[in-house]
Parts: sequence; C-alpha cells; structure tokens
Amino acid sequence: MAQRITIIGGGFGGLTAAIAAAEAGADVTLHEAHRRLGGRARTTRAPYRANEGPHAFYRRGPHWAWLRRRGLVGPLARVPLGALLRTRYLLDGRLHALPPLALSRLAARRDAPVGRTFLGWASEVAGERTARAAANFAAVATFHHAPGLLSAAFTQERLRRAASLPPEAVYPVGGWQSVIDRMTARAQESGVRIETGSRLEALPATNNPIVVATSLESARRLLGDPGLSGETGRTLLLDVALRSRRGDAFFVSDLDGTGWVERFTTQDASLAPAGEHLVQAQLPLSPDESKESGLARAEHLLDLGFPGWSERLVWRRTAVAAGRTGAVDRPGTTWHDRPAIDRGDGVYLVGDQVAAPGVLSEVSFTSALEAVSLALAGRPAQFPARRPAHLPNHGAAR
Repeated sequence: MAQRITIIGGGFGGLTAAIAAAEAGADVTLHEAHRRLGGRARTTRAPYRANEGPHAFYRRGPHWAWLRRRGLVGPLARVPLGALLRTRYLLDGRLHALPPLALSRLAARRDAPVGRTFLGWASEVAGERTARAAANFAAVATFHHAPGLLSAAFTQERLRRAASLPPEAVYPVGGWQSVIDRMTARAQESGVRIETGSRLEALPATNNPIVVATSLESARRLLGDPGLSGETGRTLLLDVALRSRRGDAFFVSDLDGTGWVERFTTQDASLAPAGEHLVQAQLPLSPDESKESGLARAEHLLDLGFPGWSERLVWRRTAVAAGRTGAVDRPGTTWHDRPAIDRGDGVYLVGDQVAAPGVLSEVSFTSALEAVSLALAGRPAQFPARRPAHLPNHGAAR
C-alpha cells in the first residue's frame, strides 16, 4: 500500500515536495489556500507579467539539474552581454558605469568567516568604503536592509553569486509562473491531488506524514508552536511599465544604501507589450522605515536610470512584501541553526527560512527534498495520532 502524504502549501517548495513524493510512489494530496498555485513565485497576468517573488535561477543552484531533468525549467532568457554596459552604480551620490574594482576582487574571495559581520570582515580586507558598497550590492540576493550586519560567510556567498561574470542568473521566459505551471502539470500527471482554495486552520487528523510548506507565520499557527520563528524583513516593490526609450539603464544598484532597479524586458521581451519596458524596483525596508520612504528611494533610482520615466508611465503597481528576506544568518550562526525540518510526530517543515542550505528559493527546494526523504523513511504506524493545532505540542520544537 502506498504511503500517504499530505502537503500544505502550493508554492515552489510545496510543489517540489509533491513531485518528489509522487515520483517515489507516495499517494499525495496538496492543499493550497489560494485559488492559484505559486506562492511567492506567482507572476501577474498579461499584458504586464511582473514577478511577485524570486525572478531568477542561479545556474549553480541545487535545484537547477533536478528541474532540468524533468523538463520543468522551460525556455530561458539570459542577460545580453551588451546590457551589462547599461548597468549603473550609485556611489557617493553619483552614478558610475562600473563598481569599485576592489568590490569585484572582494566578491571573488571564499574565506569569509561565519562568526563576524560582513562589514567588519570586509572592511579589514578591502577598506570600509568598498565593504559598505559590497554589502549594499549584496542586498540583491539577501533582500535584507542591512546585509553588512549579517554573518560574513552568509553575505559573501550571496555577493559572489550575484556579482559573477558572466552572470549566473537566468530567467524563465514568461516569468516564474511558467515554471509553476509546468510543475503543477507534472504533479498532476504524477497523480498528486491538488485542492486549491483549501485553507486549513489545523493539521489534518491523520497518522500519515504531513509536509508544511508555508510561511513560518502560517506554520507557527498550524503547528501550534509559538517558538517557531525566524528573522525576516520587508521589501518595497515598485513595478512600472514605461514606453521604451533609447539610453535607459538595464540595472541600477544603490551602493550608498540598499535597493536596485532592473529592466526585465531586457532579457525577456514577452513580459510587456512591444515598445514598452517592464521595470521593477526593490527596496529592502528597515524595521522603522515607512512605505513612503522606500517609495521615495525607489523613484529616485528610477529618476537616475530612466530619465523622464513618469511621463512615459503606462502601468504601475506598488506593494510592501513581508518576509522577502528568506533565510537570514546573523554572525555566529549558519543554516544549521534555523528551524529544523523534522518537527516530530511525522510533521516536516519546508520553506526559505528553515535548516537547509542554498540561496533564497534554493532553501525551499532543498528542504522540500529533505522533508520528503525523511517522511518516506518512516511508516504510518510510527507516527502517533496528533492533537489539533491549537493544543500545545511540546515535541514540535527541536
């Protein structure tokens, strides 16, 4: 008899877990609270296909080969080398065509320690000015308002991958929703039962394993575990569609602060109608920073990289996204110190803030495969019937 597994959450991590479990012969049911699968990997509908979460694959990431073997990546767009000439860096209040040379040398290093802040370590290696610029540039792969205060090893890995040449990042044509759609089809072909609009208020009463692939906030409620938490943050998102104009920047990085603007139609023209740019500004917000402050910073970067953008505006969307930092490791901590995947009693946790390696969505992917592996290693009889989520479960926090 096939092992039954329940998966809660239909984002990238939940779908990865569902496919992996079904391929291993499990009987899988996936519950998604929304009518549309994808979670943070959802893409807005045409004509402006803006990503609501991560937007690129890092080709050296752990999920790359797994997805490609299954035909789930689909057509890819790469940044044209010529577009790199349209990259700009805001440093000391002025736009520059190149980052500090010392930043590139710093990004290549692989000896950053776990126990120190990135800013402290990098200042000794490359000087404080370069260290601050490098930390702020790394925000593109941390979504954190102060990457320099995080573990040097944590921030350095993200800096190295974000600054790699040629660029390590590649982009699914049509946005991440195209990948989610292919993963959904693969899950259904593998026999996964997908129930959308299925918002669970408690863990199902079953002796079979449950994979919780939601935000930590939702997982805390479902598991009844008030200690289940992780450091996170907020990000100001400003999406705009502009009538095209020669001379617009491809990418503007704020090395004086944290934030960046990227023209996504440079690599994938299908994201907007012909003759228009689709541009997204992302500004990590400090805990006490207002949405208005972040919006002002975003519009300043647009002013610098896209002169006259407001007169060319044809579509606009603004949002503040909570929890976009994903995993964040402070000095002296690593991914091993995050909330454990195995919560006991046959419950397994999947997400971008749990104890699994990788960068951003890679953490969700890695934790999904680990959760399924752990779940299938047991048998239904090994898991006692669990209590409703509103009752304390002292075995859940490990």
